Order: sequence, then structure tokens, then C-alpha cells
Amino acid sequence: MDPVSIRPLSTVGAVSSVSAGAGAARVAPAAQGFSGALAKALDGVNAYQKQSEALAREFQMENPNVSLEETMIAMQKSSISFQAVVQVRNKVVQAYQDIMNMPV
Repeated sequence: MDPVSIRPLSTVGAVSSVSAGAGAARVAPAAQGFSGALAKALDGVNAYQKQSEALAREFQMENPNVSLEETMIAMQKSSISFQAVVQVRNKVVQAYQDIMNMPV
């Protein structure tokens, strides 16, 4: 099995490009916005996690086409993208709590 190609992670848009349009099929074009961007980001994180798992599995099976460096980079990208999504979720939850605690 050939290793999965690694794509750079620079913005949320770059994360969504990893999913190859999986989020676009799930979200209607009219529903783009925060929810669409969040869905694409989640799909991108999922793609990075699948990619790192596949590379780790291939490395463990001693595939000569998969290097340790490539595997570790994919695992770090997966970890960083997951941490970024968790931080966005934390900020959204905090904003919701702040709004709910405002006096009316």
C-alpha cells in the first residue's frame, strides 16, 4: 500500500482541503458559514487522524516506502489539528456561557 500524501496545515481552509470535499457533500452550499467551516475543519481533522493511523500501521508492518519521519510528522499534524479544534470548541462554549450569564 502506498503511503498517503501529506498536505501542509496552514489555515482552516487547508485542513478542509484534506477531506477532498467530504464536508461539502454533507453541508448544503447555502449553509456555508461558521457551521460549514466547522464541519470542514472536523472532516479535515478526521482525515489527518486516519492518515496518521494508516502511516503508523504501514510503518509497523515494515513497509519500505514509509519512513519513521513521515509517520511522526503525520502524527504531529493530527495531534495539532485536534488540539486546535478542541480550543475552538472551548472558545465557543465559553462565549455561549458568557452570553447566557448576561443580564437582560
